Amino acid sequence: MLRKLLLGLALSSCLTTASMAVDLTVGSSTEPAAIDPHFSRSGNSQQIAAQVFNRLVEPDENLQIQPGLAVSWTNLDELTWEVKLREGVTFHDGSPFTAEDVVFSLERADEIPNSPAPFTANVAPIASMEIVDPLTIRFTTTKPTPQFMELTGMVYIVSKAAAEGASIEAFNSGEAAIGTGPYKFVSWTPGDHYKLTLNETYWGEAPEFENVTYRLMSKSAARVAALLAGDVDLIDSVPPGDVATLEASDGIQVHSAPSGRIIYLGLDSARDESPFIIGPDGAPLNPNPLKDVRVRQAMSKMIDRQLLIDRVLSGAGMPAGQLAPIGLGGHSTSLQPDQIDLEAAKALLAEAGFPDGFGITIHSSNDRFPGDGDIAQALGQLFQRGGLTVNGVVTQPYNVYATAAGKQEFSAFIFSFGTSTPSAAPGMTNVLMTFDEEAGTGSFNRMRYSNPDYDAAMRDALAEFDPAARNRKLEIAAEIVFGDYAILPLYWPEVTWASRDGIGYVANVSEDTLATYASVTE
Repeated sequence: MLRKLLLGLALSSCLTTASMAVDLTVGSSTEPAAIDPHFSRSGNSQQIAAQVFNRLVEPDENLQIQPGLAVSWTNLDELTWEVKLREGVTFHDGSPFTAEDVVFSLERADEIPNSPAPFTANVAPIASMEIVDPLTIRFTTTKPTPQFMELTGMVYIVSKAAAEGASIEAFNSGEAAIGTGPYKFVSWTPGDHYKLTLNETYWGEAPEFENVTYRLMSKSAARVAALLAGDVDLIDSVPPGDVATLEASDGIQVHSAPSGRIIYLGLDSARDESPFIIGPDGAPLNPNPLKDVRVRQAMSKMIDRQLLIDRVLSGAGMPAGQLAPIGLGGHSTSLQPDQIDLEAAKALLAEAGFPDGFGITIHSSNDRFPGDGDIAQALGQLFQRGGLTVNGVVTQPYNVYATAAGKQEFSAFIFSFGTSTPSAAPGMTNVLMTFDEEAGTGSFNRMRYSNPDYDAAMRDALAEFDPAARNRKLEIAAEIVFGDYAILPLYWPEVTWASRDGIGYVANVSEDTLATYASVTE
């Protein structure tokens, strides 16, 4: 009798737990460009992709690579990798995950039309793929690629059956958005919200929330107000100026972490004429001043990075002089941020043949990261003080802005790149190497900057299998490219989330706002 009573109590407890499902509502600062995980590598689209789909490897909150759909990978020789896949994984529609889905996904990843941030560099090393058995793939690379799994392993895997021949509309409607991730895609109402629901057959650790709604709230004030009013449980991209207020508010928790994202100013340094670099007559200057390294250096010396951080970000950042923050492979201690020096800047401009400066317009997003529009306005003031004629500061929603930047419509533009691997190699490849679609380099090189010495140094680093030696070679490459002022690094931000009491959150270097990082704490 006692045994039956205990069994009944246990069963009752299980049923009660199952019926007390917890839902989560997130106030999100950004909106995906598409639900197709291969459409764009930009963070706004990857946030939903990381929850609906899986990759062969997954980065943790500290950017360390962990097994995902792949359980092991072996470098058989310099050009051959054998990858073993996880057994027993199913897609959201119940179909089994196999090597065919991986091969299909990797072939598809760089073939998406009109992608503003393609996965080209991730799959460029692949020369061939051989399916050994349903859970084993043998890859041959075009050249020695020590970081193969950090590149190819980070491509999202879609269902071949669901995605083959599917349009972007089929993904956006949910028809083709079939993954293996912890959440299933439910719906997306552009400009308003998207919804996810728990994948009850997920192969990994089960999330704590059954239904998740991301309310799309680009305005920071609206997100903060919604959290304080109890309309949402969690918000991201907390403005630095609001952190102290939220910390002092009853019922609110704040979660902060340093970011691996570099905020930088891109300069259109490749073209003879640039659309927003103009002379006194309003016509584009030829030659384009930005082609001269002395002009780029002068502009860097006009920027008071600490002032930007203190005034715009309430101190939530660190001045940057390179892509990788300290602690990541490729960070060079010899590359320090330029200090403001207006006399030196003016001397460099005069030496380059522009003693009276030139006209310039600054472009930026206004909803991609905290303070992006305000940073642009502050930069305009600093450049004006440094002797340039600032004809305008134009800010746009990120979805519009990113597309235009990819089409090279700007002359000086604020962008960011978030490092999501243990080294800066992907960013140094995608942002700064010469744009070469076939080679898979320069995918995010919106400046079309090109430096043969830097490219050669990067090829040498990327072919190095010894991690310590590779990192040193990355440092050498960084010293070349930042000595040439390919971009003007501004700062690495500190990023903050806030939640209501009872909801915990894992603040992370990648700046990901994932339901899997949230938890119930009471």
